[in-house]
Amino acid sequence: MADTIKLVHEGVTEREIADQMLGLYRKHGCEGFSFPPIVSFGANAGDPHHEPDDTVLKRGDVVLFDIGGRHRNYCSDMTRTFFWGEPDEETARIYDIVRRANEAAEALIAPGVRMCDLDRAARGVIEDAGYGKFFTHRLGHSIGLQDHEPGDVSLVNEQVVEPGMTFSIEPGIYLPGRTGVRIEDLALVTENGVEILNAYPHDPVRLD
Repeated sequence: MADTIKLVHEGVTEREIADQMLGLYRKHGCEGFSFPPIVSFGANAGDPHHEPDDTVLKRGDVVLFDIGGRHRNYCSDMTRTFFWGEPDEETARIYDIVRRANEAAEALIAPGVRMCDLDRAARGVIEDAGYGKFFTHRLGHSIGLQDHEPGDVSLVNEQVVEPGMTFSIEPGIYLPGRTGVRIEDLALVTENGVEILNAYPHDPVRLD
């Protein structure tokens, strides 16, 4: 992620950044992608599954990266959202809400906790802030030899968390046609709690 944000500059397009991502992952010892990278500027971040296109970066945009590499056959996955210029008030507010939702769920992860309770912890933060209808997907998915493996972190999954499980925690708020924020980590369940595998911080960062 630290190398990826170096690709952001005035006038760049989403596609131009995405086209350079494979070289970055190979530089870091990966065989390839876990999945095609998501690069979203501004209103495109309001679509959680946006594919990079020729949208040009402009001041005030969010810059969302959802990226992952494959190393020794195992997949990684991480999402961070940045700012190009000063974000508007609502975007700054939803960033803080999503960050708190992510951290609320991660703080609960331990053997014996149910997957649905993790989803509820994050979703509750977003709902209490008035954005519940804009969090449009499950909280996370299992990951390992495939980017999406059987099992998920969702309201309907009452499976109990066990040591050795690895899954994503990725709350988001998506305002269609306006903006969006997602913050995603991978969580490895240990005997006593959890190890968060993504070291990149959650703090809001301007890239300009």
